[in-house]
Amino acid sequence: MCGRYTIVLERDDLEERFDATVADSFSPRYNAAPGQRLPVITDEAPDRLRRLEWGLVPPWVDEARTSDGLVNARAETIDEKPSFRSAYRRPSDRLGERDELSKAASAGRCLVPADGFYEWVDDVDNRPYRIGFGDDRPFAMAGLWQRRRLETTQAGLDDFAGGAVDVDRDDALLETFTVVTTEPNDLVADLHSRMPVILGPEDERRWLTADDPRALLSPHPGDEMRAYPVSRAVNDPTTDEPSLIDPLES
Repeated sequence: MCGRYTIVLERDDLEERFDATVADSFSPRYNAAPGQRLPVITDEAPDRLRRLEWGLVPPWVDEARTSDGLVNARAETIDEKPSFRSAYRRPSDRLGERDELSKAASAGRCLVPADGFYEWVDDVDNRPYRIGFGDDRPFAMAGLWQRRRLETTQAGLDDFAGGAVDVDRDDALLETFTVVTTEPNDLVADLHSRMPVILGPEDERRWLTADDPRALLSPHPGDEMRAYPVSRAVNDPTTDEPSLIDPLES
């Protein structure tokens, strides 16, 4: 699975890399965790980076349980599972769903900017590792998003995890996302049985617009990637500081 990741670019660099304007407040994240509001680019607004809550909540979930969001979606079944298929299906099939926010929930595909993700080795030490490209370049993970209107406002986990407050946030709307995962490449396979779908820069807009982007959901080759052990301080989702991504000395 993908349960934590990093996006440590400064705002200007983030906008330049993804050719999109940051619509909400943003600061580098060294321990992005489920329940936090994090920057994504949706197919609805491909020129904007907006903060949505990590953990997709399907429209039929009771409001009392909206904190039980789906952190990951398996690439092999996103076109079949009721929780994900409306978001995954081709854009032309979703026309008319977003006419009014007060009507049925909207959904679609999104890009989740990152420059690394964490996995834990299932051994006696349960050591966390950070995985990314050898040159630390940023990348986009494939994601799905969902919007629903709440009848009552709620405080998100990010309010208690040190996240910045959105200036124009509408608390009557719950906007959530999930990260699509696939089988691991040779590098990640030593650490975990799943990894996020990492899109090549040339495939990012295809993920947002293609009728059927199934071919993009294979594991990214590991020859340009690296994995290294990091501090167990990353285990605490409320800890978010630069030292988390420092390699441990051997």
